[in-house]
Amino acid sequence: MPQPFEMRKSTSILSFLLILLAIYWVFHSMMPEYHENTKIAISSFSTDKALARVKAISKAPHAVGFPAHQTVQDYILWELSEMGLETSLQKGYSGGDWANFSKAVNIMARIKGSSAGKALVLLSHYDSSPHSSLGASDAGSGVATILEGIRAFLSENTIPANDIIILFTDAEELGLNGADLFVNEHPWANKVGLVLNFEARGSGGPSYMLIETNGGNANMIREFTRASPEYPVANSLVYSIYKMLPNDTDLTVFREDKDIEGFNFAFIDDHFDYHSQLDNYERLDRNSLAHQGSYLMPLLHYFGNSDLDSLKSTDDYVYFNLPFFKLLSYPFNWIWPMFGMALLLFLILTVQGFRKNVLLIREVGKGFLPLLMSLLLTGIMGYFSWPLLKSVYPQYKDILHGFTYNGHAYIAAFVFFSIGLCFWTYQKFQKVSTPNLLVPVILLWLVICALVNLYLPGAGFFIIPVYGLLASYLVFLNQETPSPFLMVILALPALWIYTPFIKMFPVGLGLTMMVAASVLTTLVFVLLLPVFSYYQRKSRWAYVSMFCFIACLTAAHFNSGFSVHNPKPTSLLYMLDSDTGSAKWVTYEQKVSDWAKVYLGATPEIPGLLGDKKISSKYGTGFSFLSDAPQKDIPAPVIEKIRDTLIAGDRFLTIRITPQRDVNRLEVYTNEIAILDAKINGIPLSPLFLQTRNGGKLVTHYISDNEFTELALKLPPDLALELTLYEASNDLLRNPLFSIPKRPEDAIPMPFVLNDAILLVKTLHY
Repeated sequence: MPQPFEMRKSTSILSFLLILLAIYWVFHSMMPEYHENTKIAISSFSTDKALARVKAISKAPHAVGFPAHQTVQDYILWELSEMGLETSLQKGYSGGDWANFSKAVNIMARIKGSSAGKALVLLSHYDSSPHSSLGASDAGSGVATILEGIRAFLSENTIPANDIIILFTDAEELGLNGADLFVNEHPWANKVGLVLNFEARGSGGPSYMLIETNGGNANMIREFTRASPEYPVANSLVYSIYKMLPNDTDLTVFREDKDIEGFNFAFIDDHFDYHSQLDNYERLDRNSLAHQGSYLMPLLHYFGNSDLDSLKSTDDYVYFNLPFFKLLSYPFNWIWPMFGMALLLFLILTVQGFRKNVLLIREVGKGFLPLLMSLLLTGIMGYFSWPLLKSVYPQYKDILHGFTYNGHAYIAAFVFFSIGLCFWTYQKFQKVSTPNLLVPVILLWLVICALVNLYLPGAGFFIIPVYGLLASYLVFLNQETPSPFLMVILALPALWIYTPFIKMFPVGLGLTMMVAASVLTTLVFVLLLPVFSYYQRKSRWAYVSMFCFIACLTAAHFNSGFSVHNPKPTSLLYMLDSDTGSAKWVTYEQKVSDWAKVYLGATPEIPGLLGDKKISSKYGTGFSFLSDAPQKDIPAPVIEKIRDTLIAGDRFLTIRITPQRDVNRLEVYTNEIAILDAKINGIPLSPLFLQTRNGGKLVTHYISDNEFTELALKLPPDLALELTLYEASNDLLRNPLFSIPKRPEDAIPMPFVLNDAILLVKTLHY
């Protein structure tokens, strides 16, 4: 018997509150809560002590070649020696796979184990990103986590079975150079069986576990589960996506060069702080640091005493985390049987529905309309949201990684928009019964599961919520008014598995991925149709959702400007062409700040041909504006031709470039000519890089101690070589030849690009 309207209304509100509670719980249960000055046992990980180490490490930018780099190195050595560990330094040069050449100084210590098995490596890097990042999260948090974990471990006075190697690499931010040096040149690398790497790509949020393996992950997952970290946040889809992105960590070198297994642990929220001056002690999420510690301690104890020779596997596991259940996993070879069972169950139930006249072909056909309309409209809105926002707020173009300070408000806004649009659309089809509406939804989700099984098998767990939907489908085929609370329970897998993805995609990949959040919100909404079918006045829910959408957009608008807490990324360079004597003020800013306008003028020029001079940056960013600048006496480097000869039909050319001022970076580009072989200061560049290099870049040398750069090139004999040198020093704001004022408090140096630099350009012909 149908329930009275008031009862249905209160039940609808209560069921919606339960949905909100389930969503809150999945985020709340991901990570521990930090409480300051909590008394703990001396052998336990102390987040307070780890924080003190982060504070010591992140006082100043400490990239390779920066003064504070040595200070941080000395501090880490002191910390390790205070624990009674014998330390050593590994020094050398590396160009990595990206021709980012530098001197690296790795810091190492070792705890001897009782057996002769493989060693466990605790890994993080201690250099910060050039040139303004303070490196509190990336990766001061990783260094501090390991230092505090080792302190707690040593306080137990127990000897592990395996050697434990503490490795703090250098020059990770430049090209994984320190890891390359250790893996390929240090004898300890031959004994490594497993690596635990601690990283960050933001300043907050849960720490995600990502596996690095060349083979199957089955044994890795089994052993990780047995180690039983309290707050595992991991799923096999994230690593499938991670492998598609142009992002690597030090652990990648271990996997690619020595086939060594490992786990990455990295938090990625508050992405707006990434690689910027805002990556500081104050903005580091204390819960995120506690989460790193909650991984390290159980894994250190478990893998410090496990057989690290047994981690290889040819089999893969699907894995994902759920509240209360921690990490769940099953073999890849279950994927298609689970899909087949779901498909068979759907067919059986659908045949039953038609036989009972609960399902009608015409009504099922109508059910496709709101589904497709919702997906189409939310997809279009999500796809165009970021370009639209940048046109309304052009200052967002200066946030190069694409996640704005008010980015969370935008995510919430477009989630509410998607929910409101879905409610509005399904209200138009209120007369279509729930079972008929569910048939298209189940079909769509089965198609999605089949596609991910084929192309992203790590997402095989997508089938789990479909089983919850099939259970709801079964109930609706046999009951006229099922309990909405039962429907909420059956929808929990969908809420717990998918809602973290709705936030994670735009946070981790930038607001350009808002389309993923919008579409996934719609897909989750339709999984909840068994609950929402109970809501008689969906239009009211649509109005409430759209009100929330407008409220979030309004909040985002009032926080769209820049402030002391959310400062504007700004950029200024002095660029001198030493061949012509012409000088320019140059910026990367799209919306030029008042601070930069003092030099660029109110109407700066668009670069034109200067735009071809696109020196290396993380996102391939080019100069945006320029204006004439006074010529300053910037000493050009001394160029020496050491060798130029023909041997066996090939030309061998050696050039030495010696700076005559304090510099941080030298970038060398060539004309379109094949470089058959290249060595930088005696270190060969990757042959693969030489074959595939784009834009003419030959090498970027991040310079320490003002050392020279020696290029030894093997060339075709009959082609003219043109070299363009970009020699940069990050001293524009303190160089006595200039009087550049400090930035205002609501501005920071723009990350990911060369900044605050005196850039000298010189062209050579050979």
